[in-house]
Amino acid sequence: MKNYFSSNFKLGVLGGGQLGKMLLTETHKFDIYTCILDGANDAPCSEICNEFHQGSLMDFETVYNFGKKVDLLTIEIEHVNIEALLKLEQEGLEIYPQPSVLQIIQHKGKQKDFFVENNIPTSPHKRYSNLEDLKKSELKFPFVWKSAQFGYDGTGVKIVRTLNDIDSLTNTSCIIEELIPFKNELAVIVARNKSGEIKTYPVVEMEFHPEANQVEYVICPARISDDIALKARDIALKVAESFEHIGLLAVELFQTNEDEILVNEVAPRTHNSGHYSIEASYTSQFEQHVRSILDLPLGKTDSKVAGIMVNLVGEEGYSGNVVYKNMEAILKMEGVTPHIYGKKQTRPFRKMGHVTVVNHNIAEARKIAEEVKNTIKVISK
Repeated sequence: MKNYFSSNFKLGVLGGGQLGKMLLTETHKFDIYTCILDGANDAPCSEICNEFHQGSLMDFETVYNFGKKVDLLTIEIEHVNIEALLKLEQEGLEIYPQPSVLQIIQHKGKQKDFFVENNIPTSPHKRYSNLEDLKKSELKFPFVWKSAQFGYDGTGVKIVRTLNDIDSLTNTSCIIEELIPFKNELAVIVARNKSGEIKTYPVVEMEFHPEANQVEYVICPARISDDIALKARDIALKVAESFEHIGLLAVELFQTNEDEILVNEVAPRTHNSGHYSIEASYTSQFEQHVRSILDLPLGKTDSKVAGIMVNLVGEEGYSGNVVYKNMEAILKMEGVTPHIYGKKQTRPFRKMGHVTVVNHNIAEARKIAEEVKNTIKVISK
């Protein structure tokens, strides 16, 4: 095994946002030297990594030159220049998740095609090159429209109910999916290392904000039967094994009204649905990511206690220098841990942090989470 700890080994990370910041907690714990590349000079990682490089993640030269400075490269966001990664990999750099996996996942059309080709249950879909192309086809309303690339946190996803709704969409390559009625949105995080060791975290349940289409609460364990949980974990494992990815894979799922499990989409990295694991699990998703990309033994994925994550997003009507109102009030609550991401500027619905609530009783944790949500406010001066 290579000596990663207190050594000259350099781990490169593409992206310096909040996921990178939480990853750095684990690299600090293991004393692993980190180099971060991000487009913003005040990115959350900028002041706490060993080396910070500012530059576009989509620019070939920038990503390629950064890759030449490190011994192993990983990501905290999938919107990166794939051509640069393919060249670096060809030249012998270890990159996890692999560029070939990222190439499929960062394009929603290719991702859905991959599910179909590998007999992974998912909702029926069609691909279109632009809106004109879409308008010409025979459409059955309502349907879900997704931008093929660069969508995140509800951006690039719309439910289309009429022909007029199409005019408000971005004119870009896209997919449309059948709108499937479902009971629950679930997620499973899968970790896989180079040796092929693979583990899943417990199934979590996601509650969404009705307007912003953002996750408001992540609940672990999901309030579902053991049979449904087993089915969800099995499908997530099948997805990970089909990709043969190395690192973490977050698999987002629908539980339909008929109790079928369908894969919505995947993210090849640490994920919002796993933040609860920092306080509630034996091994946090961030530590597990480090273990998996360095081909170390994977940690225990069980929860020590029930956990609920509350997303902290900017309040509507506030933009500017951020203020976290009523922080003292939530710190008085039992089992509550806030995480502030280090973004100095707030705007409506921008992800600014999260709060984890742990409790041996999931119903009690959910009650406290609601209180947290109604108490703390992300506003501006």
